[in-house]
Amino acid sequence: MINAIQKKWGIVTFNFRRFNNADAKEVSALVAKTMRTTNIKDYSKTYLENSLKNLTAAAFIKRAKYFHCYVFYDTSTKKLIAVGSIGPYFEQKDESCLFNIFVLPKYQGKGIGKKLIHVLEQDVYFKRAKRIEVPASITGVKFYQKMGYSFKNGVSTLDDEQLYRLEKYNIQ
Repeated sequence: MINAIQKKWGIVTFNFRRFNNADAKEVSALVAKTMRTTNIKDYSKTYLENSLKNLTAAAFIKRAKYFHCYVFYDTSTKKLIAVGSIGPYFEQKDESCLFNIFVLPKYQGKGIGKKLIHVLEQDVYFKRAKRIEVPASITGVKFYQKMGYSFKNGVSTLDDEQLYRLEKYNIQ
């Protein structure tokens, strides 16, 4: 199914698929651009650059062995516009975690992030889990709350990684 969003200059169609290793460089660049553009208002440049050291192409290839990673792409340009992953929470069978959810800045606020969460919530790792956790940036915490995630154990303060821990219980 092709999806469409209305942009200032017209309709953009997009679709999604599972990540493959050939996507790794573009995914890493997408994450870097998004963090340096969007997250910079909430984090220092030093913090972001240190975080990006762990979000390389090689890191995405390695993680894809353990997580289900999805990429969204503009169907006209074939360029990646969003990425997100879901996987087991510390090897638990009944808990999962969302990881590395990013939408390119020019596509933010258009419903793609919401669609990405919907796709992740249809994945087997979500469906088998009783609880799903997401480490949320300062920048993204309100988005996740709109998607039904709440502060883990009611704790609404940043952890040592400067992230909020949010969770959702799966009641299927």
